[in-house]
Amino acid sequence: MADTMLEDLCDSIDAETGARAGAPASHPEFDRLVRTIWRLRQADGCPWDKAQTHLSITRNMIEEAYEAVEAMTAQDVPHTLEELGDVLEQILLHAQIGADDGEYDIDDICRSLNEKLVRRHPHIFGDPASYDAVNGAGEVLDIWDDVKKAEREEGLEPRGLLDSIPRSFPALMQCQKLSHRAAKAGFEWDSVDEVWNQFASEKAEFEAEAAGSRERMLEFGDMLFALVNVARHEGIDAEEALAASNAKFRRRWSALEQLAIEEGAGIDSCSTVELNILWNRAKEQESGAAAPEQGRSVV
Repeated sequence: MADTMLEDLCDSIDAETGARAGAPASHPEFDRLVRTIWRLRQADGCPWDKAQTHLSITRNMIEEAYEAVEAMTAQDVPHTLEELGDVLEQILLHAQIGADDGEYDIDDICRSLNEKLVRRHPHIFGDPASYDAVNGAGEVLDIWDDVKKAEREEGLEPRGLLDSIPRSFPALMQCQKLSHRAAKAGFEWDSVDEVWNQFASEKAEFEAEAAGSRERMLEFGDMLFALVNVARHEGIDAEEALAASNAKFRRRWSALEQLAIEEGAGIDSCSTVELNILWNRAKEQESGAAAPEQGRSVV
């Protein structure tokens, strides 16, 4: 879609949306915040803010996003409000750096995003008759994949199927997206049993390599990749599943530490056998069921 046609479409969509009862109007606090960030980058502004570049604060963006997710997961509303503000600060700071460097400003970012949202929601903003059968989120994801494919063909997205998946993503998240994208293109196992067979093959290759070698490390990565595909076949989000196990381990370790304190000992003075016993007692407390006294499962 030509840029002018898309701009006209966005204008007409916004006019129709803005006329709806309850539609958001002006956001004076947003403009005030944009001006504050601008002021911090002025000649008499903050030395730290003035010194930043896109690359110098990339880690901040990642850290603030994770902190916002943690607050939302904890359903801590005041903390979520604060952390979302920190994420927005990073976006506005990058926008101001872009404006100072003559690259783009916050309006360019908003315009680009709005045009992408319109392009990728043809079932909302396109011909309604063409999308009468869209009933669920899964079908919408199929539409998005089709739109992204068209964007790649038009040069709006990287041409390679996997090129738009950032290499900076955490490895587990990146693995999920890579395997999902490849599967959508037809590079797929027929059943989850076949994926388990692939895992067994990767495990055998791992065991065949010398301990401590780079080859053994790479084969271990292949095992993890296969397990992520098991999760995908089972409809499980691997990132969410591992996060849940991490949280469970944290809870049980905290309970273990409390039990050690109640017995007048610190964990540093406990033997491995004693830690195993405390671990199983922590599991018993959490589940309310009897736990074995010998050995332990880390989850």
